Amino acid sequence: MIKPLKITFLSLLSITVFSCKSGEEKKEAQEKSKQESKQEAYTIPKNLKWSERMALSEMERFPEAWQLDFHTKPKWSYTQGLVLKGFEELYKKTGKETYYDYIKAFGDTMVNARGEILTYDMQKYNIDMINPGRVLLYLYEKTGEERYRTAIETLRQQLDKHPRTSGGGFWHKKIYPSQMWLDGLYMGQPFYAEYTRTFDKGEAAKKAFDDIALQFQQIQQHSRDEKTGLLYHGWDESRKQQWADKKTGTSPHFWSRALGWYAMALVDVLDDFPEDHPASKDLIRYLNQLAVALADFQDKDSGLWYQVTDQGDREGNYLEASGSCMFIYSLAKGVRKGYLPQSYMDVAKKGYQGVLDHLIEVEDNGVVNLTQVCAVAGLGGNPYRDGTYEYYVNEKIRSNDPKGTGPFILASLELDQ
Repeated sequence: MIKPLKITFLSLLSITVFSCKSGEEKKEAQEKSKQESKQEAYTIPKNLKWSERMALSEMERFPEAWQLDFHTKPKWSYTQGLVLKGFEELYKKTGKETYYDYIKAFGDTMVNARGEILTYDMQKYNIDMINPGRVLLYLYEKTGEERYRTAIETLRQQLDKHPRTSGGGFWHKKIYPSQMWLDGLYMGQPFYAEYTRTFDKGEAAKKAFDDIALQFQQIQQHSRDEKTGLLYHGWDESRKQQWADKKTGTSPHFWSRALGWYAMALVDVLDDFPEDHPASKDLIRYLNQLAVALADFQDKDSGLWYQVTDQGDREGNYLEASGSCMFIYSLAKGVRKGYLPQSYMDVAKKGYQGVLDHLIEVEDNGVVNLTQVCAVAGLGGNPYRDGTYEYYVNEKIRSNDPKGTGPFILASLELDQ
């Protein structure tokens, strides 16, 4: 009786092992099938235009728009405003609801029923925080929801109270006293102009547009280099910063992304700036002056622009994606709107082809990656950023930073590629 029992036990053990193995294999097969289905679901058709291919890639990387810039929890940030401006224009062009839904979900998350903006703190007086207000202007126009109007008014109040230089220029942030950065022109002025066109009338509108023009006049006066036609990244009225020239107050170098912010600020503000305003011609003149300089410093071989704009292939310098995409967008839009001569479209197209040839990588499932984006650069702060050549070329470089992907979408729409 013992022997049959032993056989039965071994048989049962064998069946159990086989069953476990079979279950594991089944589980693995299901998981593999699920991954393959996911891969198939996320396949981005290669016959779409580059604007859509990049937008869909961003949606795969960041399923929620608040995640843009690699955030792990909701945060009110200028990068979201930048990328979602691209989504807004893409939706207007294609009519595909998926792009609008992505924008609307951001509004639903970041603005509560009382119109309060999640993580926003006016007392910091950070001009960067004004930029995503452009998303709210669009959502208010589309939905009429009062919570958006309330949030919009909060941001507009910041501009009324924001600290300024003696000449009337907005400080970049409260923690950066007496300083104007080129970045700040994009962060504040397009929202300011669109708000004014939408809500202000009569003397209030005139006063606001005068103030918007003043911001550009101040940065032209204090940051523009007559020799190159380029503008320095920052200007410190107090001359107290280590990075500030004791005579001029300017930072020591030209940074392509800062110049890109400025170029985009000009072409976007002009969308809402009255043509009959005396300063309209000044803004167009500033754009033309900058366009001349950008064409001069475009790399002749690749069509791209370097991280430190005027230093060419000096050791450590590199062809940088965000500044290049910003320039391409600004030049192409400037031509389309009639602000720039037609010849600058050739400059834009050459630059765009350079991005496609040198900075774009496409995965097997069609996901598009933009490489060689400077992750961040600034002036001052802690640890201290001294604005030297070595500082700019040694900041972190990463792929798919929204400061590059957003302008790439906008540039692609302009060139309709």
